[in-house]
Amino acid sequence: QVRLVESGGGSVQAGGALRLSCAGSGNTDSAYCMGWFRQIPGKQREGVAAIYPGDGSTYYDDSVKGRFTISQDNAKNTVYLQMDSLKPEDTAMYYCAIRGFVGRCPPGKPQPSAYGSWGQGTQVTVSS
Repeated sequence: QVRLVESGGGSVQAGGALRLSCAGSGNTDSAYCMGWFRQIPGKQREGVAAIYPGDGSTYYDDSVKGRFTISQDNAKNTVYLQMDSLKPEDTAMYYCAIRGFVGRCPPGKPQPSAYGSWGQGTQVTVSS
């Protein structure tokens, strides 16, 4: 049974930074791709970034490239999302997720349908 717990959300002003953490337990070793997603009420969940811990390869949505950095600490079974230069449009509930299949992340923008287990989410609010 996989369990993912996000933390690190909060309220910041535009231009500020936050670091989100996603602690995994159960079958969450480095063979599985992990992703960060975000969702605004009334809109579909969208992929932000993904990482394949096996080799550290990463994927970013164009909207966050150059501002967000995804990383992992395999010893702690934790994936991070460092968010710099935050904008009001980054305001959302942020979720981490893990694929149910061993192997690299699918190419391109992370798609929610490709991930099998999810955390409960952590709220990020950026004020102008």
